[in-house]
Amino acid sequence: MQQVVQCVPNVSEGRNREIVEAIVDQVKGLENVRLLDWSMDGDHNRSVITFVGTIDGVEAAAFAVAKKAQELIDMTVQTGEHPRIGATDVVPFIPIQGVTMSECVELANRVGKRIGQELGIPVYLYEEAATTPARKNLANVRKGQYEALAERLPQPAHRPDYGPAQFNAKSGATAVGARMPLVAFNVNLGTDNLEVASQIARNVRHASGGLKAVKAMGVRLEERNIVQVSMNMVNFKETPLYRAVELIRAEARRYGVPVIGSEVIGLVPLEALVGTLDFYLGLENFKMEQILETRLWGQE
Repeated sequence: MQQVVQCVPNVSEGRNREIVEAIVDQVKGLENVRLLDWSMDGDHNRSVITFVGTIDGVEAAAFAVAKKAQELIDMTVQTGEHPRIGATDVVPFIPIQGVTMSECVELANRVGKRIGQELGIPVYLYEEAATTPARKNLANVRKGQYEALAERLPQPAHRPDYGPAQFNAKSGATAVGARMPLVAFNVNLGTDNLEVASQIARNVRHASGGLKAVKAMGVRLEERNIVQVSMNMVNFKETPLYRAVELIRAEARRYGVPVIGSEVIGLVPLEALVGTLDFYLGLENFKMEQILETRLWGQE
């Protein structure tokens, strides 16, 4: 079976296309790796890059992305709605085919160590690669964001797993991890009231007693003059997309606010969309193999 690892680096630049394209270009010329997708978001000031390949190919590409981001992104002047701790904010490795989670953890350690040693950037391991229970949750790693790093880094509980325990003003820090596939999913609201979105997000996210395997926050979209509930669906099988939408719709109704749309950032597993299709159409006994494309691809 062919080895396939997915990597989805998130970099803290979503407004300067020239910079983002230069970072994305680092993936294109490498062997044993294929660029699948990249997207920019100006309000979040963040770009998401998705590529797959062999362990060796993805390892080389991930480091190349981090190195170019270090060169081109200056965190001292970076602002945006999305939480972040560095120029390359997160680098997750995801097992897709013929690769174990343990191998992805080893990969995260190798890339994290190299970023720390060669680029002088503090690196925290998260999710399945976490070295402490507190760092398993990315939100804990990013607590206080970039602005809190100078104070947190010298503290024993916040010393990085790799790299210097010193503040790197230009590049910040990077979280490198291993995890299962997640869906970055946002629901837009017909209001400009950020407090409404933030309150709904609190009611939706797991940490506040909401839906299992859901992380959520309220975000303002300045260009559209609306707000959104921005989510990471950590496990779409435990909490499908439609369940989050319906809860947000119910909560928004309390404030007299409509749900006006939604968006997926980056790539999404077909199964996640089929589950939502199944719910809204009320399909009976529907199976993945009934999808034309899965037959063409020889998948189930």
